[in-house]
Amino acid sequence: MRDPYLLAAGLLTGLAIPASALPHLSIVLPENSRFLWDLKQGSQTIVSRQIIPSVDLSLPELSSQAFQPLKSSQPSGEKNINSVDISLPEVSSQVLPTQTESSLNPSPQPAGLSLTSGNQLYYQRLAALKTGQIYTRVNSDNLQSLWESIRKRQLTYDDWKSLLALEARAIAQGQGANHLSILIGDSLSMWFPREKLPAGKLWLNQGISGDTSSGVLKRLKAFSATRPDVIYVMAGINDLRKGDSDDAILRNYRRIVRRLRQAHPQTQIIVQSILPTRLPKLSNSRIRQINTQLTLIAKQEGANYLNIYSWFTDMEGNLRPELTTDGLHLSQEGYDVWRSALQQIEYRLTQREN
Repeated sequence: MRDPYLLAAGLLTGLAIPASALPHLSIVLPENSRFLWDLKQGSQTIVSRQIIPSVDLSLPELSSQAFQPLKSSQPSGEKNINSVDISLPEVSSQVLPTQTESSLNPSPQPAGLSLTSGNQLYYQRLAALKTGQIYTRVNSDNLQSLWESIRKRQLTYDDWKSLLALEARAIAQGQGANHLSILIGDSLSMWFPREKLPAGKLWLNQGISGDTSSGVLKRLKAFSATRPDVIYVMAGINDLRKGDSDDAILRNYRRIVRRLRQAHPQTQIIVQSILPTRLPKLSNSRIRQINTQLTLIAKQEGANYLNIYSWFTDMEGNLRPELTTDGLHLSQEGYDVWRSALQQIEYRLTQREN
C-alpha cells in the first residue's frame, strides 16, 4: 500500500550549542588538507560521573555550499512542504533474532514511553512517520498510543531497511534549508537516544541492529537524496563477531567512504573508531589495530577520523563497565560520553561557519 505523509514544517527547533556548555576545543594542524579528530587527555568536562576529555581537532576550510546559516525556525520559503509518497515495508522471510532489553540496551524514553525491544522502537518510528514527522523530532507524548495501535509482528532486516529508507525519503523532501546530520551503523547507532542528539538541526538515524560493514555499504543509496552537513559512520563490531577478516572490514570501509564522498561531495564524512568491548571472544587489541588502519583510510579517501576509543576504556583496556549494559552495548552513561564528542564536533562546525 502507498500512503502520503507530510514532513512537518516545524522539524527544526533549538539553537546552536553555546560555548559555555562545552569544554575548550584545542586545534592541532593536520598533516594533510583534511582534518583528524583525536580525543586526548587535556582540558576535561564531567558528564554524569565520568571525566570526559575535550576533542583535539582541526578543521579544513568549509564550503559555503556545505553549511548554510543555522536557523532557529523554519524559513518562510520552506513552509509549503511537498507530500511524501511512502510505501510501507513488506513482510520478509529473513527474520531478525529476538531483541531483548539486555541485548540491545533500549534507552529510557521520556515519561509515557518505555521501549524494551527493537520491535517497539521500529513501530514507534513508523508511528512518527504516520504523523508526518521523523521520530527524532516528534512529540514523544503522542507516540505511545500511536505505535501500540499498529499491528505487531516479528520484524526482519528488510523491514528495518525499508523503514530507514522511508525516513530518509521524508527528510530529503522536507529538509528545506535545515541542517542535517546522519548516523549510520549498527545497534550502537540505532539505540542512540534521540533526546541526547545535539540540538539545532535535523538528525537521521540509519543504524540497524546486527548490521555489518558490508550491510552498511549496500544501503548507502537509501539516503543519497538527502543533503547532510555531516555523516557519522561506525560499523565493524558485528563483522568481528561473525568471524570476518580485518582486510574485509577495511575494504568495506574504504568503499563506504568512497561512495559517500561521491554521493555527498560537500559533506563532512566522519569515520568513528570502533569501540572496545568486555566480551572475551572479541580482542580489543585487534580492534585497536583496525582503528589504526581506519585512520589511514580516512586520510587517504578524504574523510575525517574521530578517535573516541580511549574515552571508553578502563585500566585494562576493556570497555568501562559503567558505560555498558552487557559488555557490548552502551548504557545511558556510555551515550553521554559519545554525545559529548558529537556536541563538540557540531559546535566546532557551527563556529567555523559563523
